[in-house]
Amino acid sequence: MDKVITLQDITIAHHRKSDDAIQTLEQHLLGVANKSCLYAKKLNLEDQGELIGLLHDLGKYSLAFQSYIKSAVGLLNQDEDEEFVDAVGLKGKIDHSTAGAQLIWQELSKQGQLGQIVGQILSLCVASHHSGLIDCLSSDTNSLGEDVFSRRMNKVTERTHLQESLTKADASILSRAKALTGKPNMIPAMQAALAKIIRLAPIKNDKSTVVQQQFGLLVRFLFSCLIDADRVDSADFESPKAAKLRANGQYTEWNALCERLENHLSLLTPLKDIDYLRSDISNHCHNAATRAKGIYTLTVPTGGGKTLASLRFALHHAKMHKMDRVIYVIPFTSIIDQNADVTREVLEPNSFCWLKKSYKSNCNHADWAALEPRGVESGSVVLEHHSNLTPEEQSWRGKILAENWDAPVIYTTSVQLLETLFGAGTRGARRMHQLANTVLIFDEIQTLPVNCVHLFNNAINFLVEQCGSTVVLCTATQPLLDQVNVEKGALRIPAGNELMHDVKKLFDELKRVEVKNRRKPGGWTNDEIAALAMEETRRAGSCLVIVNTKNAAQTLYRLCQQPDGIPLYHLSTSMCPTHRRAILAEIRERLEQQLPVLCFSTQLIEAGVDVDFGSVIRFTAGLDSIAQAAGRCNRNGLRDIGTVHVVNPQDERIEMLQDICIGRDKAERVLDEYEDNPLQFGNDRIGLEAMKRYYTYYFFARQDEMDYPLSDKTIGHTDTLLNLLSGNSLAVRDYGKKAGHEPNIYLRQSFMSAAKAFKAIDAPTQGVIVQYGKEGQAIVAELCAAYLPDKEFDMLRRAQQFTVNVFPNVLDRLTKAGAVREIQEGTGILYLDYRYYSDEFGLSETPVRNMEALNA
Repeated sequence: MDKVITLQDITIAHHRKSDDAIQTLEQHLLGVANKSCLYAKKLNLEDQGELIGLLHDLGKYSLAFQSYIKSAVGLLNQDEDEEFVDAVGLKGKIDHSTAGAQLIWQELSKQGQLGQIVGQILSLCVASHHSGLIDCLSSDTNSLGEDVFSRRMNKVTERTHLQESLTKADASILSRAKALTGKPNMIPAMQAALAKIIRLAPIKNDKSTVVQQQFGLLVRFLFSCLIDADRVDSADFESPKAAKLRANGQYTEWNALCERLENHLSLLTPLKDIDYLRSDISNHCHNAATRAKGIYTLTVPTGGGKTLASLRFALHHAKMHKMDRVIYVIPFTSIIDQNADVTREVLEPNSFCWLKKSYKSNCNHADWAALEPRGVESGSVVLEHHSNLTPEEQSWRGKILAENWDAPVIYTTSVQLLETLFGAGTRGARRMHQLANTVLIFDEIQTLPVNCVHLFNNAINFLVEQCGSTVVLCTATQPLLDQVNVEKGALRIPAGNELMHDVKKLFDELKRVEVKNRRKPGGWTNDEIAALAMEETRRAGSCLVIVNTKNAAQTLYRLCQQPDGIPLYHLSTSMCPTHRRAILAEIRERLEQQLPVLCFSTQLIEAGVDVDFGSVIRFTAGLDSIAQAAGRCNRNGLRDIGTVHVVNPQDERIEMLQDICIGRDKAERVLDEYEDNPLQFGNDRIGLEAMKRYYTYYFFARQDEMDYPLSDKTIGHTDTLLNLLSGNSLAVRDYGKKAGHEPNIYLRQSFMSAAKAFKAIDAPTQGVIVQYGKEGQAIVAELCAAYLPDKEFDMLRRAQQFTVNVFPNVLDRLTKAGAVREIQEGTGILYLDYRYYSDEFGLSETPVRNMEALNA
């Protein structure tokens, strides 16, 4: 007679509310193990990935957890079932992540010193899968040096439920775990990965800073495999409809994408000298695509066509080496808007309307059918990810909505990339494994935060040397990332890895502007700058004024407002991407028609935004910023020469903006030296020699900041993030003082302390959806009314285009004013009151519109 299966016999991992379906714990563990195995295979660590996936929720077999989850979802009745518990009060309090970590540690640490190292790496991933990577040694002032890892591994079994879980676990799970821990390659495969890191490091010592940070990155990579596998498996069970939206690595073939790009390029007919130069740059990138994987530089003057040229390299290189995806990393969302649009038009030819619009004046009349296929689904190739719309504490909805970069071509920001490599929690870390076997294009690499230099360099070397990726550093102003302190971390760029064969000649041929040093004692008043802007607009037909602060942009804009005067425009990051795109489109249309234009912008416009003004005025800043500003002047060579005026404002308040202040000071030093001897700079204030000297001064002045210094206000003592993520010498020292010997664990990093202290920008921002235009208003209304997660998934992607990233202090003031609200309670997804968004300046801290306009 068949055994009757009761509720008590079923071990639950998840319960689906919509239809009362149950995912058993066995199903979940096997599902996560399969996915984690697949992800970790990128580093030849598939067995290790499978093991951590298999055991990550082992503690859920305990009676305590099963009673909790069955009570929480209503499968146990308070009046009838003895096992019923108060699920609300127990949420997050039943430890289910330590048991699997303890089992891995116990089984592998018995296999000698190498077994202990491998055991620690894998146990860290499992123990951390809800919190973010835990500290090995504590960096907290009150417990500096405490062995957190050993304390976790020695946690009593009554609280971790290890022994109980072993008696209740499914036989399939335990037998597979035993087979994996006993596999002959379990230890040697990890040993090979660690040995490769040591072999390629500048100092061949496993205790060196570079080696230890990269060991930590290996841990984070495996952690990423587990987190993404867990989140995807959970979300796909909870929302089968949303699961269908995933590509799961099955993308359009590189052959097809390369063909679409080549067909697109074949339709472009060079009309001017600069068009031939851009074509030559593109051809060099195409030819270089067959080269081996590695780190490359692409040093091209502004306006040289880096966007399509680097895309050409990336697609053909990915095709050549059978790589997984292409990721563009861009400093500002304003450039993502522009570059992603260009790429989407090429790789997602949904219709031909964009072609007629974009190339009506610069295209031959070849057979349009060459641009097939028609009807490519929008978003199937190019993914934009550049706003933190979901909160760090992921709810079940968040698991579905969070992006894991599952697309062939991705545009994201440097903030998102750095958070993926170093940030706290699990939301960013889950994406790290997607950086393996990938072409990473860093556009405008000179904008990398100086305090991240060594961390970044070591991570890039890790991705290239250990993960099989290729990295291209694009800019007109290459920073000297390969010439910083090698012992702390310098990029290892092989000689001859510049994609352009003669950079100096290229710069000479693309010189289209004259930079005028118009600084004067005492500086320029706002009225004088406004007068110069009006004068230059009348003289050159158009003028762009680039300032260092949003306040300066608004002040000058207001000073130049006149009835029936020159059309004025304003751009800043207070405006959402759709708003900025609309303003830029209007500006470009007027520029093409040679109508007067005067625009005031923050520095967001100077890094890659495709506009061509007759004159540019730039507030003093770093020489790299001045050079980038110059790239918005006479960009397409329509004039014999364009003019860039460098002015020093009298009333500017940038004392708190350290990067700008130091950059300005070093740029002024180079400009002064130029006046003494122009010949030594090749008679070019922003040429290669001037830029090299600028970066020498700039990096020398800031060399002590490149390891990400931390103050006692941040972590309770003075330290560096690089140290916390490598040797962690202060924690090791304090441990030794108390114990009389060094820690007994191999990895000693303070992963969690470092991640919490890390900020890719000075203050972390929160995405807020704004009600710009009818579409922005409609998105907010739909999100507020939405219930089904798969519907939200689509709408939140749309909402990214109507999002402004807000600093904490501003968000706090807006919240207190009642101007920011949650889309739905508990989601953490925020939107801005209609009245607080200006059609001129974007997000405002005071009401600028009335509600009557909303209904107009």
